[in-house]
Amino acid sequence: MPLSHRARKRWSLVVLVLGMPLWIVAAVTVVGLFDRPPFWLEILVYVGLGIVWIVPLRRLFLGVGQPDPDERQD
Repeated sequence: MPLSHRARKRWSLVVLVLGMPLWIVAAVTVVGLFDRPPFWLEILVYVGLGIVWIVPLRRLFLGVGQPDPDERQD
């Protein structure tokens, strides 16, 4: 069952406010498990992890900034 526009807006806000900081902490923890890697490798890891979190949530964020398509416009 697809989410309504309003529900997608709410879930995207939850993901950004709660999920994003948790993902950042997880990414820093993963990189911190190893001895400090070279700068270029560290940047690559952070960019890779940044892409990994958005791929499954891409459909949630599509069209969130647009007006509600189901709303009647008079």
